Amino acid sequence: MWTQDMAGHLIRRLHQQSVQVFQARARAVGVDLTPVQFAALDAIRSEPGSDQARVAARIAYDRATIGGVIERLVEKGYVARTVSRRDRRARELTLTAAGAAAFAAFLPEVQALQAEILGGLTEEERAAFLALARKAIQP
Repeated sequence: MWTQDMAGHLIRRLHQQSVQVFQARARAVGVDLTPVQFAALDAIRSEPGSDQARVAARIAYDRATIGGVIERLVEKGYVARTVSRRDRRARELTLTAAGAAAFAAFLPEVQALQAEILGGLTEEERAAFLALARKAIQP
């Protein structure tokens, strides 16, 4: 088997394609977000008051590097960090009005670009691919 035909290589290539499509669409509409930042915004929107560790777990991202992602979102004015009343060491995360607006404005674009990521597949093949991908990442 050629390495170019191995699952790991194909997954890496598909990830590259996904990021390229996302970044091109973001630039086209004037949004300054990466796919991971968008996922973090979604996690915070879904669970306001989550801490960084919870956001990292929700988006399956490394806890050691989520801090930089959150810091950039704070710098952009999209996320606010406040000291938790339950645990003074923890910081709760919430979307700012600007973060909520940016997420809501870009969400339709992100939904639309999904078909572009898997552009070589039919609708039926995309559904099958997504079902298999979900199955493959289950522990």
